[in-house]
Amino acid sequence: MVEPLFDTELLLERKRRALKRAVPGADFLMARVSEELADRLGAVERKFEKAAALFNITGDAATAIASTGKAAEVIRIEADESFLRGAPGLVSKPGTVPLEPDSIDLAVSLLALQENDDIPGMLIQIRRALRPDGLFLGAMTGSDTLSELRESLLAAETEIYGGASPRVFPFTDVRDAGALLQRAGFALPVADVDAVTVRYDNLFNLIVDLRAMGVTNALLGRSRRPASREFFRRAAEIYAERFSDPDGRIRATFSFVWMSGWTPHASQQKPLKPGSAQVSLTKILGED
Repeated sequence: MVEPLFDTELLLERKRRALKRAVPGADFLMARVSEELADRLGAVERKFEKAAALFNITGDAATAIASTGKAAEVIRIEADESFLRGAPGLVSKPGTVPLEPDSIDLAVSLLALQENDDIPGMLIQIRRALRPDGLFLGAMTGSDTLSELRESLLAAETEIYGGASPRVFPFTDVRDAGALLQRAGFALPVADVDAVTVRYDNLFNLIVDLRAMGVTNALLGRSRRPASREFFRRAAEIYAERFSDPDGRIRATFSFVWMSGWTPHASQQKPLKPGSAQVSLTKILGED
């Protein structure tokens, strides 16, 4: 059984609060990956009968799919009815895919998988829901995300309290993402990484954005000790000392691991068996 990492109810409550108190422009990361999704899907030379946008919180992913004209039907699946905001869709427990096997041709997940306790299990469920030669396309936050914030919080907590507790979600490396797709049974797996650096006046402005996104610490292993003003003041000082530009503004890295994989089908390309080549490499290159 997978050891849970996240306080799921707290995660949902923070998402609900973020949507209720929506801050204009705070969804810039979702806007960025949704635009990239449309570009990537637009480059796929086929169309899909039925697509599913999985646990994306907003309708951006479904809108991006529809904008490409690649899917005849798009359904949304969310963990809370309030996320649908009156739009049609299904509500399901986080970490579960409420779809029949072989029922969709395209599955999309944007900035959601990193908040799953069992990413391999989630990918397996997605693969089972896809018909043969169906496509999964997803993006989750990568290992470099908020590396500056993690280092600053760790240094401040160690300095003030003599130890540290987890304060930022664990993120997946691009190499691990490819292995996860293979483990889940996807064919032709591809993983790559995209990154953006965002600048803020200080650490407190960064935290305001993270709260507006609903992505502040919801780890089960988080410290229950209230963080003091001294802690955040010192963390802000360390951040500015180590990660500021000449104009005094600080840098925050957000990386996105993109994944794509197809459910196996006889029509797909397969690697040749060792020794099956018809022409010798020596003959191609020329002999001395």
